[in-house]
Amino acid sequence: MATGAYTAGAALRVALLTLCLGVTFVAARSGLAQKAKLADSTSQQTKVAPTPAPSPTPAQQEIDPDDVISVETTEILLPVTVRDANGELVSGLTRKDFRVFEDGLDQPLSDFSLRKVPVDAVLMVDASSSVSNNLDDFRVAAEGFASYLAVDDRISLIQFDDRVLLLQDWTKSLLQLRRALRRVSPGMFTRFNDALLLAARDQTPRGNARHAIIVLTDGIDSGRGSTFETALRAALQSQTTIYIVSNSEIERVKKQAELSELQRGSDSSIRFNEIKINDLRLGLEALAASERNMAQLTSATGGRLYKPQSFSDLEKIYAEVADELRHQYALYYSPLNRKRDGAFRRVKVETRNSALRVSHRIGYFAPK
Repeated sequence: MATGAYTAGAALRVALLTLCLGVTFVAARSGLAQKAKLADSTSQQTKVAPTPAPSPTPAQQEIDPDDVISVETTEILLPVTVRDANGELVSGLTRKDFRVFEDGLDQPLSDFSLRKVPVDAVLMVDASSSVSNNLDDFRVAAEGFASYLAVDDRISLIQFDDRVLLLQDWTKSLLQLRRALRRVSPGMFTRFNDALLLAARDQTPRGNARHAIIVLTDGIDSGRGSTFETALRAALQSQTTIYIVSNSEIERVKKQAELSELQRGSDSSIRFNEIKINDLRLGLEALAASERNMAQLTSATGGRLYKPQSFSDLEKIYAEVADELRHQYALYYSPLNRKRDGAFRRVKVETRNSALRVSHRIGYFAPK
């Protein structure tokens, strides 16, 4: 498992490209399919101006307006996760235990700062070749995840590979989810960025709900659609918390073992297998790059990156994510700075106990 404070990666230094999705979001409801087509059509006509990226140090970070949430309300909602020094979730805190700072100024929490807020969770599964042999493990883990949710929570299911398929629209029914899980089938390539973008933009939650996406993937995109920067931007704009269960560590162990075996051969054997050896090295580099992107994505949105050693760990990890969502605090405050100037407002949440660790999104843009 890996977690940590938000650190913007070098990926955000590249210009945001034209939002050309080139993907059909095959939906169980016609409305979602129409919205996906509209997003594709609009993106071909819209160009996003390049913007400077944040530096690795949060305190000195240069803010990119395309990378942080814009808020159109006078009350701010911050989903917050609190853990102790051992990484265990902390429950039972009250409003008096929290302090919220906006641009360094202490903000008074509202009377409803610890409301029970339902969650609309999108389960996404990478059905490409790297995961396809272990889809049964995912089905068991997904069903277990749904069983942990509260009565007012909802869930939906998306499969992505060569396509992006909405297998189950929002539901509270475990039976409906179970039926949808049976329809997950293996594919080939990985349209990770397209799937994330469409889930964030089109699979929208209720107005009173937190939005979470939990995705099983190695994070390596096939490069046939949206960029990582576009997907990250969509997640931030939709105020979505991203949890990633990455099989990158499992894939790394397999590739490294195969590479070591080939490199132990004779000189003639190594020359004969030179192409395969180079492919394995490139594969390991791609896994490292995808992990950096996934860490950035989860940190920026206040989520968490998990890297299990085996697919048999999936059920335990999905249960942990469900447990975190159940114990997440929903902090509300009305900013003391009431200027409608469109400026970036940096947010920081602390607890009275400095030994506790707090995870949340990094801030928002004020309305104009």
